[in-house]
Amino acid sequence: MSHISCDIFLIHLFFTWFYCCDRMALIETVQKERTRYLCISDFLQISWDKVRREMIEEKDLSPEIVDRLGEYIRLNGGLAVLEHLCNDSLVSQNTMAMEALSDLKLLHSYLEIFGVADKVTFDLGLARGLDYYTGVIYEAVLLRGPEEPHNVPDNDTDKIAGFGSIAAGGRYDDLVGMFDSKGRKVPCVGISIGIERILSMAERKAEESFKNIRTTETQVLVASAQPHYLEERMRLITALWSSGIKAEMLHKKNPKLLSQLQYCEKTGIPLVAIIGEQELRDGVVKLRDVTTREEVNIPREDLIKEIQKRTS
Repeated sequence: MSHISCDIFLIHLFFTWFYCCDRMALIETVQKERTRYLCISDFLQISWDKVRREMIEEKDLSPEIVDRLGEYIRLNGGLAVLEHLCNDSLVSQNTMAMEALSDLKLLHSYLEIFGVADKVTFDLGLARGLDYYTGVIYEAVLLRGPEEPHNVPDNDTDKIAGFGSIAAGGRYDDLVGMFDSKGRKVPCVGISIGIERILSMAERKAEESFKNIRTTETQVLVASAQPHYLEERMRLITALWSSGIKAEMLHKKNPKLLSQLQYCEKTGIPLVAIIGEQELRDGVVKLRDVTTREEVNIPREDLIKEIQKRTS
């Protein structure tokens, strides 16, 4: 199991239980299938006022029924929402809804054990656009940034409206059986991940913070400011390799110093060890911080410790 937050962006998971929402929508004066499809609205992007107006004006439902339904699908939050539903007079009469809530409570207890309960919201307004789900459905969305709280306050979906979904899925026990000649039931749980959106957001975050995404694990580039120092670069890089330092150098015999520095900036290598005539004479190596461009002369015998200290 992976943690659901990362350094690039914060992820928030939204859960609901399809059958639970389906059964709670069965207010007696509303036909089941009609109500069910009306509820398939992306509540993270559409306001309740728009959904309500569509139900009344386009689907000819009475305002009283719509408002009653709205009391449920606008609920979202943590364990308190589940407790509220368990004590609801309408929900508590439905066996399937209570079973779904029991499962969600169990899920919440597991989330608490893993320390991620504050990153999950149970949202009754959540729905999927396809009708083959038979149990829990879920969606992962990007929060606006590290300054945003992990748990979204009840009925405050604006907090997550900025970026939208990056992954979604759910339980579908009957889908595979539709293609089985014997109609066997095959329980399934699946998820789809928006790779392009994730990469796009990672790129944007990197641009905003003026940081390059590292494409290498190299800790230091061995460089020279003058020509004819290929052998010296080879000797230095061999010493670094022998000490477990991840180092590399450009393959050209006499690369320009600017090209070597630009290579570090492009690939995200944090340090440059520069040697030349003066450094060899003084028994030092010039160590350059690629980000700050600060340069210091380090005695040759202290170079490995200095690189380890800066990259640890």
